[in-house]
Amino acid sequence: MGKPTGFMEFQRQLPADRSPLMRVNDWQEFHEHFLESKLREQGARCMDCGIPFCHTGQLLSGMASGCPINNLIPEWNDLVYRGLWKEALERLHKTNNFPEFTGRVCPAPCEGSCVLGINELPVTIKTIECAIIDKGFAEGWVQPEPPEKRTGKRVAVVGSGPAGLACAAQLNRAGHWVTVYERADRIGGLLMYGIPNMKLDKAIVQRRINLMAQEGVKFITNTAVGVHIPATKLREEFDAVVLCCGATKPRDLPIEGRNLKGIHFAMEFLHANTKSLLDSGLKNGNYISATNKHVIVVGGGDTGTDCVGTAMRHKCKSLIQFEILPRPPDTRQPDNPWPEWPKIYRLDYGQEEAKAAFGDDPRRYLTTPEKFLGDEHGHVKELVTLDVEWVKTAQGVFIPKKIPGTERVWPADLVLLAMGFLGPEGTILDELGIDRDARSNARAEYGKFMTNVEGVFAAGDMRRGQSLVVWAINEGRGAARECDRYLMGTTNLP
Repeated sequence: MGKPTGFMEFQRQLPADRSPLMRVNDWQEFHEHFLESKLREQGARCMDCGIPFCHTGQLLSGMASGCPINNLIPEWNDLVYRGLWKEALERLHKTNNFPEFTGRVCPAPCEGSCVLGINELPVTIKTIECAIIDKGFAEGWVQPEPPEKRTGKRVAVVGSGPAGLACAAQLNRAGHWVTVYERADRIGGLLMYGIPNMKLDKAIVQRRINLMAQEGVKFITNTAVGVHIPATKLREEFDAVVLCCGATKPRDLPIEGRNLKGIHFAMEFLHANTKSLLDSGLKNGNYISATNKHVIVVGGGDTGTDCVGTAMRHKCKSLIQFEILPRPPDTRQPDNPWPEWPKIYRLDYGQEEAKAAFGDDPRRYLTTPEKFLGDEHGHVKELVTLDVEWVKTAQGVFIPKKIPGTERVWPADLVLLAMGFLGPEGTILDELGIDRDARSNARAEYGKFMTNVEGVFAAGDMRRGQSLVVWAINEGRGAARECDRYLMGTTNLP
């Protein structure tokens, strides 16, 4: 390493975020940029540990430990420290097709397993990753790289989220003709319409899509496979098909009053907002407005946070977020040792904004909705909740138990359900006769990705269930490798 003692000399530092009360007035990204000198210091903290769990990408206790795409983190940290940015970019692109996405939206399991994190704050891996690719684009180093030769094989990729884009990029790199089908009016899947603009600027997404198009990938929008064209037609016209359609069936909340107006799934809210923002700067009114409303978000994950941040930019009147789980501890507990993902309390950007505006973290833990109450017009006006406690069954499984007498009533003009996703929609899977696993996902062995239908592969959330963007990229790359092997008999893809 260029600075063997860097971890002893420099403290962890992150670039500042724009003030919460200022940034809710626009839809721009809220992270500021670091000086190059600061980034080099942070790269110097990578300690040549010899056991870099940061890029192992394994599952420990059901959660990612280290980078699922096995980024060569110590290598590009050292290169950044030495000022070799172009070489760092080359190392980064060896394992990650889209570091400009993961550098913004990934929760950074690599940092959770950083060896320095055992007794110090971990290396700022995510910040450095984002800086490398941003500098690469700024310097003009990221250019289209179409394949030198074409195989003549044609592959259809259904879905243009992170798994579909990664798969398409890799298959195109191998020389195949790739066509990506997307049912929305813009390419990008959840990167475009599921993640708000202040978290991932859509110009950044479109920049990469344009680059892929220049490399030879064909994109077709406004086309729902299984609706506008039969899925069987793709099997007839292409040499292989890769399904990367995501896990888009939302978990519902079947309680009294669910049919009242003003109760929406989170993705309805987020998708419509971003589309209206891109189409008209929200001037066309084709979105679900939280302006001057009492907003309730049910669910405490990333999607719930994005709902909070979006509602704050609409200038909601109040905001409460309900989470059925207990509040995480402030520090690692004995049953959550390094290098597991640290299950600790975090104040994400949306909650930080709500706290700045309303005085407190909007999350209410150990709380479950009991029923919705409506007004004379059939619109939701209140939500009744109950406190819960987690009790262990005779089988040793913890389940939530409602506590009688803990009813509370909350004003509610707009309720957003962000409780996760149950699995993929069935249209394409049913038409092609693809087997499902016990969770209704497309059945395909990890590492092989082939379904029970020859020549049809599945990857991403459609195969593994709801997960991280970085896992989707992992699966898309893996499916491309196996698809290439199927088409050619061998493969050079990683």
